[in-house]
This record gives sequence, C-alpha cells and structure tokens, in this order.
Amino acid sequence: MAWDEWEQLKVDAAQRHTTHMEVNSLQGEGGYATSAGGGTGRLKHKGGPWTEAAVTADDLQTTTSTCRVELRSAHEGVGGGLEGLASLGSLKTVLNSWEERLKAVREECSSLEPKLRQVAVDFREVDAEVGDKAKAVKVPGTRMGQ
Repeated sequence: MAWDEWEQLKVDAAQRHTTHMEVNSLQGEGGYATSAGGGTGRLKHKGGPWTEAAVTADDLQTTTSTCRVELRSAHEGVGGGLEGLASLGSLKTVLNSWEERLKAVREECSSLEPKLRQVAVDFREVDAEVGDKAKAVKVPGTRMGQ
C-alpha cells in the first residue's frame, strides 16, 4: 500500500467518526440525536407508581377484610325468618361464595403489597447505580446536565 493511499484511508476514517449518531433519523440541535417521543431525552424513573400500587393493595386488603365482616354480620339472624324456604340455601351459598372471594382478594393483596414496595426500592437502587455509572463516563467537550 502506498503512503498516499494510507493517508487517504486515515482521512476517510476520521471523517466517518466525526458524524453524530441519529436515533430514528431525528437530528436535534447541534447535530445530536433527539428523542423520537418529543421528550427531554433523559430516562427518569420514580418509585411512585410502585409505591402507589403497594398502598392500593394494602387498602384493598383492609377493605376486603372489613367488607367480609360486614357481610357476615348483615346475614346474622336471616335464617330464623326464612327456615323452610329454598332461597335460604341459595342465600347461604352466595354468602359463602362471597366470603371466599373476599378472602382470596385479601390474601392476594397481602402477598402483593410487600412485593410492590420491594420493586419500588429495587428500581430506585438500580436507577441510582445506573446514574452513577453514567456520571462516571467522561465525554470531552460537554458539561454535566447537557
């Protein structure tokens, strides 16, 4: 390979490396890629949705437990006036069915609530770890926050 040819290859390679990456063919200010969704271009996560879901699961656990007690007490004494009627058996079947359903919901919420809280904690830890790694990357000619 001749010296001139080598020099031309180096020039061509240098020109290829000076262009900026484009995401979804959108080029932003200064030639840098911008977010296709029109966002700020920064990934953000908050524990909020997971924590809110955990609070909802906890609330449902309490509410279903309360409803189950209220349902049972609302049916107390009903059998005395309905003895001999076919509907009494149906009423008891429905009561038992609803008690079982409410119990299942309560148990599911009891199981879900701590898991949802842990997801919120895990994501915050992962976000902090990823953020620390990203901050450690030094890019020449830029300032933090750009």
